[in-house]
Amino acid sequence: MKAAQELALLIEGNQERYYKVAFSYVKNREDALDIVHDAIVKALQSFHTLRNPAYAKTWFYRILINESLSFLRQNRRVIPLEELQAQQVPPAGDLTDAHKNEYIDLYAAIDKLPPDMKTIVILRFFEDLKYEEIAEITSTNLNTVKSRLHRAIRHLKLEMEVLEDD
Repeated sequence: MKAAQELALLIEGNQERYYKVAFSYVKNREDALDIVHDAIVKALQSFHTLRNPAYAKTWFYRILINESLSFLRQNRRVIPLEELQAQQVPPAGDLTDAHKNEYIDLYAAIDKLPPDMKTIVILRFFEDLKYEEIAEITSTNLNTVKSRLHRAIRHLKLEMEVLEDD
């Protein structure tokens, strides 16, 4: 099977996951779709540079995250709280208003994290990736991933405690 076909199968099989990652950064459906599209184009154009096709998954995540961060740098905009609340979708099920607000607060707290910590939180908890995969995607060492995740969790706990006290 050609390398481009393998990449196409990988992308097709994970397109929803890739969309969710992009959406977690930009909080806008159209922008997230554009980011995924741009990442796919970049991946197809540079797939020949990938030395080991076994790393295609982590390689594509890296492209996707870089595209998301690049988009944020180029399109800095303030999202009104009402728009943010409307875009946040808590997990399925019947949630009380209090639980919905907790999810909204958690997503808002994640958005406040520095980009390197936010990326690790998204990949670990939303994408359920292993530490080793996250280290590969972010081009950082394994201990750095673990320490950033620990700091991010500590920041999130503090942020959520502050919100509870309000």
